[in-house]
Amino acid sequence: MGVTVAACGAALASASCGGSDDDPAVARPAANPATDKLAQIAARGTLVLSTDPLYPPQSFAVKGSKRAASTKCAENQLTASQISGYDADTGKLVARRLGVEPCFVVPTWTQITAGNWADRWDIAYGSGAINTDRMKHLWMTQPYRVEPQRFFVRKGSPYRVPSDLDGKRIGVCSGCTVEFYLKGVLAIPGTELAKKVDAPRIVEFEVEPPGLKALSVGKLDGFLTAEAVGEEAIKQGRPLRALDDVAFTMPLTGFVDKSSGLAVKPFIDRVDAIVSGLLSDGTMSKLSVKYFGKDYAAAAKGFDMGSIGQQVSQ
Repeated sequence: MGVTVAACGAALASASCGGSDDDPAVARPAANPATDKLAQIAARGTLVLSTDPLYPPQSFAVKGSKRAASTKCAENQLTASQISGYDADTGKLVARRLGVEPCFVVPTWTQITAGNWADRWDIAYGSGAINTDRMKHLWMTQPYRVEPQRFFVRKGSPYRVPSDLDGKRIGVCSGCTVEFYLKGVLAIPGTELAKKVDAPRIVEFEVEPPGLKALSVGKLDGFLTAEAVGEEAIKQGRPLRALDDVAFTMPLTGFVDKSSGLAVKPFIDRVDAIVSGLLSDGTMSKLSVKYFGKDYAAAAKGFDMGSIGQQVSQ
């Protein structure tokens, strides 16, 4: 890159770091790490990311991995060698472009989406969707993937189209965008949503895998989730299949806490520029094909952040 990671980190608060694999950033006056998120990350030398070690292929613990010996990550944080997957690797790429080390913590999904992180982590890449409910507590960053949400059923079930699930027991991830969709209260800025199922009997699960297991043994009639999540369950041997008709498609984004005690606009602007660059040069598409077998990233390229009406205030 032409500059060391340490030098690049020190320069973050005032200007972009050079190098062919970096994205340009607008130079700005040096900021105070005590009051500015981007400056704090540079001074600390780490980008702290949330993750889920049990969510392949988005994020998963690397078998047999050991904690990096020379790391700046805190003792209660995972190092880059210990976690992998599309979401995790996205965080690693952002950290690399920032010139700092990626470190990972493992909060619950509810803790992530509720906000009020107390600056325990900087950004969340967890296949989270943009929706108006989350925008009350979180800042949205440049989407890094766009993925269809599908209804999954047992392989031998008679259901063929979503309306066959009218009034049936449908599992969802609790507090997730798909739950809001089934309840008829989901709003995604700039997106029109069509109702596909009437009067579903919603069954909530903290995370998807137990719900997909319940579906596979006949305790549910269907399960609504991201295409890749359902396909991963099938790869792991669950006797399931997806209905042909997509429920809806959603842009997946990084989250930043609105209640951070630090100024976050420079950080969000920098992350948006980095991810836009990774989409434009094909890096994210290659990463998607690696982990999902298909390109979910290309559709996120050129996403207009102005379309969601977000005005980062600090």
